[in-house]
Amino acid sequence: MSRTTVATIHLDALRANLARIRALSAGAKVMAVVKADGYGHGLERVARALADADAFGVAAIADGQRLRAAGHAQRIVVLSGPDEANDLAEMRRLRLDAVIHHPSQIEWLEADTDPRPLAVWLKLDTGMHRLGFAPEAAQAAHARLRAVGSVEDEIVLMTHFAASDEFDNGATAAQIARFNAVTAALPGPRCLANSAAILGWPAARGDWVRAGGLLYGLSVVAGTSGSELGFAPAMSLSTRLIAINPLRRGECVGYAGTWECPEDMTMGVIAIGYGDGYPRSAASGTPVLIGGERAEIIGRVSMDLITLDLRNAPSARIGDRVLLWGRGLAVEEIAGRAGTISYDLTCGMTKRVLFVED
Repeated sequence: MSRTTVATIHLDALRANLARIRALSAGAKVMAVVKADGYGHGLERVARALADADAFGVAAIADGQRLRAAGHAQRIVVLSGPDEANDLAEMRRLRLDAVIHHPSQIEWLEADTDPRPLAVWLKLDTGMHRLGFAPEAAQAAHARLRAVGSVEDEIVLMTHFAASDEFDNGATAAQIARFNAVTAALPGPRCLANSAAILGWPAARGDWVRAGGLLYGLSVVAGTSGSELGFAPAMSLSTRLIAINPLRRGECVGYAGTWECPEDMTMGVIAIGYGDGYPRSAASGTPVLIGGERAEIIGRVSMDLITLDLRNAPSARIGDRVLLWGRGLAVEEIAGRAGTISYDLTCGMTKRVLFVED
């Protein structure tokens, strides 16, 4: 095998995280959000591990096709619904639930003569200001959907929070109150809580919760890791040390020589770079683990290789496995060093990374 970069997916972590979410959700049904290829972990393997979820949430009909082909029978919710009128036939064929968030989608349903039933979720914009019907349009939208003969009688009412990860931010409480007021006279199950709201906003749990990042052990609260919130990382990214070289004081490392040796020292080279999905923006000082010892990136991340300061890992040897993030090294720490979030890192793995299951 010419490349040694491996993403190990911990199926036991996925199952444990789902169980913890159930325990926190006070009896609500759990939608496992598996969009973006299962947050970069692999859609089919994630769905197999999360087979006890009450529904799967996806971003595209194509994901629904893959899940049905893999044999999953539970509800699959397309979170932005149909993109055009022609999507309705495929959604019906696959028995996909459609989130309806715009008048144009209701018009397509009203004009459609296909009698096959379609399950619908009505999305309300209570403050996110991205997708959804304005509060003053909610009752009319609901009535129009109820009047479409092919729409199933039970319509799930949902919204999305803009700042639920900030537990002291009153915007979420205001969104909850707005949703409750608008839907008070409307029948149907309620779905408000995303991952952060499951943790911090009990009043938002409703009949359904939508769990995303927490399923993968990713933090949904700034300044914490998923492990600190009680969730296990589901991905460990590793590679191998392929060279160890001496450097002299004053020598510079990598493209543009951005890092200068402060003393005579030993440098390591590992077989991973932004061509594998590791963030190019990771700054010098970003940690890795070699045999449990922390070493630091020095110089710029290149397409195929990363250079390391081995002064804190004197026992390192060529061939040693190097952990970039995962069990023992929080992906949130790496994301912080790279100026991004953990979701961006796990979703960013390229095709040359070997995925294995544990």
